[in-house]
Amino acid sequence: MEMTAQKISHNTGKQWQQVLQRDSRADGQFYYGVRTTGIVCKPSCPSRRPARENVKFFSSLADAIEAGFRACLRCEPERTSPKPDPQAELVAKVAKRLREHTDERETMSELARLAGVDRLTLMRAFRRVFGVSPAQYARAQRMEVFKQKMRRPEMRVTDAIYDAGFGSSSRLYENSNAQLGMTPREMKNGAAGITVRYATTNSPLGRMLVAATEKGICTIAFGEDDMELKTALHDRFPNANLVKENSADGWLAEAIRFVVSQTGEHPLAATFPLDVRATAFQQRVWNALQQIPRGETRTYSGLAAELGSPTATRAVAGACAANPVAIVVPCHRIIGKNGSLTGYRWGTERKRRLLDAEKKKLAPAAGNRLQ
Repeated sequence: MEMTAQKISHNTGKQWQQVLQRDSRADGQFYYGVRTTGIVCKPSCPSRRPARENVKFFSSLADAIEAGFRACLRCEPERTSPKPDPQAELVAKVAKRLREHTDERETMSELARLAGVDRLTLMRAFRRVFGVSPAQYARAQRMEVFKQKMRRPEMRVTDAIYDAGFGSSSRLYENSNAQLGMTPREMKNGAAGITVRYATTNSPLGRMLVAATEKGICTIAFGEDDMELKTALHDRFPNANLVKENSADGWLAEAIRFVVSQTGEHPLAATFPLDVRATAFQQRVWNALQQIPRGETRTYSGLAAELGSPTATRAVAGACAANPVAIVVPCHRIIGKNGSLTGYRWGTERKRRLLDAEKKKLAPAAGNRLQ
């Protein structure tokens, strides 16, 4: 009898972990009912997780319904396969059109006719699947084509602009600050002629470097020493004019103090412009990260759901990985479904210390004097 009780306890413990992780692999193996709502769900249900003491597990849906629970309308536990997105096929059709015809400009009305739906339906479906509008998606595709063409030594800037589908150089320059961080010719020359000012300092996370162009912060990096940090900066901007800022005054010094303050108890109220390179969806993810309050965390899937794109978990993870300005864009506040720290570009130990400092309101353990 004791062995049986231990086995049941072990099974329910494992099932509860699968519920917390929204493990779709467990769907059909068991169901859980929530006593406070009278609803039965499958493990992958996207609804808010109930308190453990209010959950009862069932080996079959029939058992749960017989016990008085009703099927959840969100996860539809009676379904044996995932509910398909009704507009997934038409969205894929429009996306393929935009990828293969970056040199053409089509209106929303023309794209809607191609998809066989009205403009509003297409807009909503596209945002639901990709997280951005068709126009944002098209601009991102044109920019990617432009970047690829600019990597060819024989390609002229003007040819690359028109081949990528920009009607004129001015149309490209309109988005160049957000997409490139530099003009097309500067990009072609490997950022030659661009001045990147940087400074290093001690921080609670080790040695830190903050660098900025005239447009704003472009890099925040952590390392063991200044040589490692400068090498990483040079790799990012190989032909730029790197200038070390030694003064304790000025805008960059203020930026340093702001970044360091984010790891401690009292963040400064000041904000600084970010000279970052992002696709439309990456920018949405980074903006959402900046809205997560200190002391709180989100999961990748949870953030995707907040953005209105619950199927874009991998895209959210990719945007976090591509974040060039740690701390200011706090990707350390994203954790795994099971509460694990998952990966972090600067190491999970730094991530742990950041989260502990934010939750416990610890003061910085080191000064912020510029070196």
